[in-house]
Amino acid sequence: MRRIFNYHHLFYFKEVVDNGTISKAAESLEMAQPTLSAQIKSLEDSLGFDLFTRRGKKLELTNQGKVAYEYAKNIFSMGTEMLESLQGDHQDFLPSLHIGALDSISKDIVARLVKTSSKFGPCKIKMIEGGLDFLVNELTTHKLDLILTTFLPHGENSTELTSKKISKKNIYFYGSEKFKDLKKNFPQSITGVPLIFPSSGFKLRNDLEDWAKLNGVNLNIQMEIQDVSLKKLIANSGLGIFASAAHTVSEEVKNKTLYKIGELSDVYEEIYLVTGKKNIPNHILKHILSNFS
Repeated sequence: MRRIFNYHHLFYFKEVVDNGTISKAAESLEMAQPTLSAQIKSLEDSLGFDLFTRRGKKLELTNQGKVAYEYAKNIFSMGTEMLESLQGDHQDFLPSLHIGALDSISKDIVARLVKTSSKFGPCKIKMIEGGLDFLVNELTTHKLDLILTTFLPHGENSTELTSKKISKKNIYFYGSEKFKDLKKNFPQSITGVPLIFPSSGFKLRNDLEDWAKLNGVNLNIQMEIQDVSLKKLIANSGLGIFASAAHTVSEEVKNKTLYKIGELSDVYEEIYLVTGKKNIPNHILKHILSNFS
């Protein structure tokens, strides 16, 4: 039998979570605390599971409660957005796309993705950056439509995600003019040279360390930085060399502020588009998955 629940109850549930306690939510809603508790109990009965567990005097969301809360936030934020759109100018009726990018992704690739999105037609684009765990959580709770990442998510939250590899590029070491002669006798020439490396735990960092062991190169890691723009800025000042795909430094190489030192055999930058299950089809997302590479 199909369960039906009252959306007022869902609103009350969201208010309890937002306020932290039933008493504070009841005060905010100007209703009696027992009445509010009864509303939450009615919602739990209609759903068939508990939304909260009690830890002493504190209420904590169950796993089902966490999922219900994310949906509640989306439901009521969409309602607000709908009212704003209907009350506004007709130009507000634009499809939207929410994109997340790993903070180590080249801004050039992000810009190309936005450009591909705009070719679909007029649209609203929201762009955020962050770590993979944060972005995957935003994706699985439907706050993002897709994410750009250099390695695939794993774990419990990744089971319902779909990925598409859009790029596989060779990796090279780059440095300022003072390091350009290192291309002679590469890779042994970079032993002891100050390195600007990705942070520990990232795929490229692991690949670089494996490459160094295989080639007998002693690494002198001076800095750990994820942001590509910052790596380039520091490398330009002559403080070290870094590993990157060619497309991320094409302008610097052209302007001779950075020089290619050598190619790393069997080390690549792989970039993926990762999407989750959508309750409502997003035609811009479909366009990107078909056309972006």
